[in-house]
Amino acid sequence: MSLSGIFFILWRLAQLITLIPVVGMLSYFVHGFITNNVLTPSYILVLFIVSVLAAAWALATLVAYSRARHAGLFVAFVDLCFVGGFIGGVYELRGIGGANCSRFEGSTRYLELGSVGVYGPNLHVNKSCAMLKACFAFGIMNCIFFFFTFVSGSLH
Repeated sequence: MSLSGIFFILWRLAQLITLIPVVGMLSYFVHGFITNNVLTPSYILVLFIVSVLAAAWALATLVAYSRARHAGLFVAFVDLCFVGGFIGGVYELRGIGGANCSRFEGSTRYLELGSVGVYGPNLHVNKSCAMLKACFAFGIMNCIFFFFTFVSGSLH
């Protein structure tokens, strides 16, 4: 196996590692909207659909690596399409980028950290905001990751 093949496999694994949490977090939101019989907003749905398709693509090309390396230009083209999809998904979710998802509250209560308690301020985190912000960051990372695999695939 060549060095480029090893890099391809490592980039695909990095894509899968960052796509699986995005699919899980966004499916939590999609499930909540479906349970309440409400349409899912486009800023969640676009990134969710792109992430699901990208995870399936990354897994399929990783499993069928021996065939995918012979069709390098096709794999590069699809990776470029996912770059565009992630740019669109991140653009739709851009409103969460400047949000403040946590706040400190000064009090005399304990903030537990496992078996050790720390005396001081309490941290309050808005779970939905933090999850969407993490999906926003992972979307940007995957845009970069798929661009790297596009460039490496088009060079073959």
